Amino acid sequence: MQSTILQSRRQLLAVCVLPVLALLGPAPIQAARSVNDTPTTAQAGDGAFISWVEHRIDDEGVNGGIAIRGGDGLEMADIDRDGYPDIVSVHEDSHHLRIAFGSADPDRWQHITVARGSIVGAIEDVAVGDLNGDGWLDLVAACEEAHLAYFQNPGAAARTADWPWLIPEAATGRGSWLQVAVADLTGDGAVEVIAANKGFADVVRLPEGQRVDNPTSMFRITGDPLNGAAWQEQVLMRDGIPNQAIVVDADGDGRADVLAASRLDNRMMLLLNRGIDREGRVQIDRQPLALKAGFPVAAGWRGAANAFNAEFADLNRDTRLDLLVNVLEFDGADPMWQHTGLAWLEQPEDLQAPWIVHRIGTLLPDWVIGIGVGDIDGDGDLDAIAGGYSGLNVLQGGYSGASRDEDDASVTAASSVARIAWFQNPGDPAAEWMRHDISRRVRGMYDAFLVRDMDGDGDADLVATRGNSGEFDGVFWLEQRRSVEPPPAFAAARTQDSRALPLPPVDWRDRYDADVEYVAPNKAAQKAALEE
Repeated sequence: MQSTILQSRRQLLAVCVLPVLALLGPAPIQAARSVNDTPTTAQAGDGAFISWVEHRIDDEGVNGGIAIRGGDGLEMADIDRDGYPDIVSVHEDSHHLRIAFGSADPDRWQHITVARGSIVGAIEDVAVGDLNGDGWLDLVAACEEAHLAYFQNPGAAARTADWPWLIPEAATGRGSWLQVAVADLTGDGAVEVIAANKGFADVVRLPEGQRVDNPTSMFRITGDPLNGAAWQEQVLMRDGIPNQAIVVDADGDGRADVLAASRLDNRMMLLLNRGIDREGRVQIDRQPLALKAGFPVAAGWRGAANAFNAEFADLNRDTRLDLLVNVLEFDGADPMWQHTGLAWLEQPEDLQAPWIVHRIGTLLPDWVIGIGVGDIDGDGDLDAIAGGYSGLNVLQGGYSGASRDEDDASVTAASSVARIAWFQNPGDPAAEWMRHDISRRVRGMYDAFLVRDMDGDGDADLVATRGNSGEFDGVFWLEQRRSVEPPPAFAAARTQDSRALPLPPVDWRDRYDADVEYVAPNKAAQKAALEE
């Protein structure tokens, strides 16, 4: 249970510093070159060195002064049907649903706000799909402080007209919606809305002895999606604090399944689609994902994951989809901090068997939040991208209290901060992956990554959102560059940004700040923004 995990983390923090170090204190951290400025060691298959150049897409400095905060989920799709991909992004802290309309130039974007304020209160996620069957892609938002909200594409006037909207009564007054997807689960050619309702905003822990079981649901739309009566809910699962709703054909039978998860219990489960019954309801076969180590471990080893973010991909090319997630490893009740981090779970032949855990790598003390997958080095296999979340106390399972509006003086290289890194697939994905750090800053949250060739030069670039960093929050892309000589790993888009940091010291746990809070520092600002 989560309370046991939190207690173990506190115990681990209490005993990791030897008495002599407690008396003398750790030696000062030696000045080191920042990750941004460190010459890259990453190389493509032809030997060229890989580095990254940051480009801004949407933030208050490039969008006319609109203060968007808390960049979270994003999707890419051709919303206006002009042949260029557009970026739909959500900004939780300032309550914005935005679109950046693309062009032939990856540095030229037209921005609009589809919705702002209480209609998208603490918006966490967005899904794209044609709900009304008119050929234009619509949007569905999952809002952590509110409800689900539907926004109908006005068609050829998508860039200039207001988007008609509806908050379905069936999704109102239900607490906190966290994740949303649009897909055809019923197999009738029309799409449904699948969403996870965690019930509470900002759930880090529950009071001792309290238990809730909130729903992961499917909404079938029978008629005009702007008519609330058309939204018919089917609860697919009730289990703890639902944390995820990824639609995927996990078993390869041609029907869309759902990856669901229980947040505080650190459990995942597949909701396998077995077709529809006479009433048109999807029949669900719930299959928990048990984990088994793919490497030698002691008898007390245990792996756990809640799929806060996750990606499916066939990493070992056996035609079965594998799963990339942040995995917690334990020796009994004690966290194994040296190994906790990004892993890929090999799908077994029989879904009732355990999924095999293969380590990819750790960012600790930085915490893996955003996950992406794509062929970064152009060698034909799939690499992994990971992004960190600043302002956490990972040892005690809460927040550090560090400011999101300015660089907190208490933050050091030993703190949990904002990092972007990619892990190079060794060819055999069960072998050791090499981590290549791109950037490390005091402030930032990188919640989602998309791998796209943005500039048409044949290599993979990255598109992401940024949060936790005040005026620097927004949407950006990282251009992959290749060169004969190794340049610095990262070229920033701004001359002034959050302070760049080196890699953490080896003894980061001895230096870690023990301050912890269980309420996110952005909550007061979110409330104020909703009341404007």
